[in-house]
Amino acid sequence: MLRVGLIGCGFMGGMHAACYKVIEGVELVAVADVREDKAKAVAGENTEIYADGMSLIENADVDAVDICLPTYLHTEHAIAAMKKGMNVFLEKPACLTKEEGKALLEAEKETGAIVQVGQVVRVKEDYAWFKKAYDSGVYGKLLSGVFYRLSPLPTWAWDGWLLDGARSGSVVQDMHIHDVDFVRYLMGKEPDSFEAQAVRSEDGSISQIFTTFAYGDARISVEGCWDYPQDFPFQCGFRVKCEKATIVHNTSGIVVYHNDGGVETFDNKPQYDVKNDIGGNVSNLGCYYTELKHFVDKLNANEKTEIAPLCEAVKSVDLVLDEIAAVGGAKI
Repeated sequence: MLRVGLIGCGFMGGMHAACYKVIEGVELVAVADVREDKAKAVAGENTEIYADGMSLIENADVDAVDICLPTYLHTEHAIAAMKKGMNVFLEKPACLTKEEGKALLEAEKETGAIVQVGQVVRVKEDYAWFKKAYDSGVYGKLLSGVFYRLSPLPTWAWDGWLLDGARSGSVVQDMHIHDVDFVRYLMGKEPDSFEAQAVRSEDGSISQIFTTFAYGDARISVEGCWDYPQDFPFQCGFRVKCEKATIVHNTSGIVVYHNDGGVETFDNKPQYDVKNDIGGNVSNLGCYYTELKHFVDKLNANEKTEIAPLCEAVKSVDLVLDEIAAVGGAKI
C-alpha cells in the first residue's frame, strides 16, 4: 500500500484528498497546512497532521508527497522531498522561474525520484480523446486552432497569492499554462515562434493574454483570462481545423464537423464522475482522479510517469515565462 503525504489542504489539496479516498492502492497517512482547520478538514481518522510542509517531509513515514502549495513554494518543498527519498506529485505550474526548473530537474536526476506534475488537461477526457484521435491521423494535419480558458477572478486563494504575480506568475503561469502545455503535447514539439499580447488590470498585472503559436504553416491561438465577474462561469474549450474536419470542444462535449459532410458528437465521460464543490473554479473530480490514479499505479509498479513528467512541465513553464517576458513582465 502506497503511503502518501499531502502538503497544502486548500482548494486543490481538498480535491486531491477526495481522490485518494477512492483510489485503490494508496493511503493518505499525513497532511500539512499552516491552517490547522484546513488540515483537519481533509484528514482521515488515522491521518497525522503537521503544521507545515517541511515538518511533514522531515518526519512523516511516507513513500510520496503530493504538493498543492502556492507556486512560489513548490521548488523548495519538492527538492527537500526528493532528497529525503520521497517520490513527488507536484501541482502545476512546476515552478516559478527557469532557474527553479533547472534545480528541480537536477534533483530528480540526482535522487532518481519519480515526479509527476499536475498538468491535468493532458488526461481530461475530451482533450485526451482529441490527442489520441489527432495522433491516429484520422482528421489529417492541423491547420489552425483556438484554445481558451476563462474564469472569474480567483479570490478564493489563501492570502491572495494567486493575484500576486510575484508568487503565482499571473494568469499566464497559473491558468494559461494548461492550454500552452496541451498544445505542446498535441503537436509533440515546441512552436517555431509565437506572438503575444496582454491586457492588464489597473495595478499593472496581466489579467488576460492572447498568444498565437506558429507550427510551420499552422497557427494556434491560446487565450487565458481570469478577471471576469464572479457570476461568470468558468469555461474552457477549443476549436481546431484539420485537413478533413473541424473539431469543437465546449461544455457540451466534442462535436466533429466533417469536410465531406456529416456531424459526429462524442460524450467522453470521466473515469470518476463525482463532484466535490469546495470552492475554486472546478468541482468535478474526474480529471484529478485520473492523473492521481496514474501516479499511484506508476509508483506501485516502480515505473516513471508517462503522462506529465517533470521535464515536460518545466518546458511548459519556460515557454509561458517567455510569453510573460514578451509582453513586458507579469506586472508593470
